[in-house]
Amino acid sequence: MALNPAQQKKKEQVLSGFNFWLYLISSVPMGWIAGMRIRSLDESTCVTSVPFKWLTKNPFRSMYFAVQSMAAELSTAVPCLLAVQGHQPSVAFIIVDMKASFIKKATDRVYFTCEDVPNAFKAVEQCISKQSPETATFKTIGKMKDGTVVAEFEFTWSFKQRG
Repeated sequence: MALNPAQQKKKEQVLSGFNFWLYLISSVPMGWIAGMRIRSLDESTCVTSVPFKWLTKNPFRSMYFAVQSMAAELSTAVPCLLAVQGHQPSVAFIIVDMKASFIKKATDRVYFTCEDVPNAFKAVEQCISKQSPETATFKTIGKMKDGTVVAEFEFTWSFKQRG
């Protein structure tokens, strides 16, 4: 999949540690406080992570579900953000549904892997060609570094071209 210049620029921005850090401080301060990171992004996969630390733990000595939800959402939002870049008129996107399963206690850094990146580009293409809103569902799986699956999420995003 070839990225247009605006998409390539956005990809470089989100993968730049400093630029992403600035984005989190200005737009998602709780993500910055929690320590969310984008670990990798390519044409098929987006990986994010969030550390297990004093600020992200709950009274049960595991990672708070809202922290996991935030990092999981990021792994599906970044492909959407990339897919909507460079279109005129622009394309807006928003979450319309979320499902989650918490399988094990998260007691270490959690890595969320979304392998549905192409779904974002397909949904944006259909939205533009049909000139109607489109939805796409993205699955992301959270694992600790030892491979233990701690959570699975599904986020449904809606895309609509602005008038």
